[in-house]
Amino acid sequence: QVQLVESGGGLVQAGGSLRLSCAASGRTFSNSAMGWFRQAPGKEREFVAAITWGGRTYSADSMKGRFTISRDNAKNAMYLQMNSLKPEDTAVYYCAATVGPSNSVRTPSTYLYWGQGTQVTVSS
Repeated sequence: QVQLVESGGGLVQAGGSLRLSCAASGRTFSNSAMGWFRQAPGKEREFVAAITWGGRTYSADSMKGRFTISRDNAKNAMYLQMNSLKPEDTAVYYCAATVGPSNSVRTPSTYLYWGQGTQVTVSS
């Protein structure tokens, strides 16, 4: 069955870096967009970044220049490199994938498959 599993979260100091990974199984996500979202307690799920099958990337304005999304289609995997982390980046980060091409990669409802999330905590 289809499964997305995130890894790489943890506790870091402000200004530090983390690299999140998303491993997909049960389906090859050819022609699918993949994305990262995050959610802090009491807040709505927030778009972080997305990448199409062809490699076009999108990111939230507040994270541009600090976060970089990438994917390896041969490995059916996706990554999020997070640099210059701030305390406000603290959240559960989720990996997601669409069932095919999408023109709404910033919208959570466009994604069918979701991972369980990985906690990222940034201390001040």
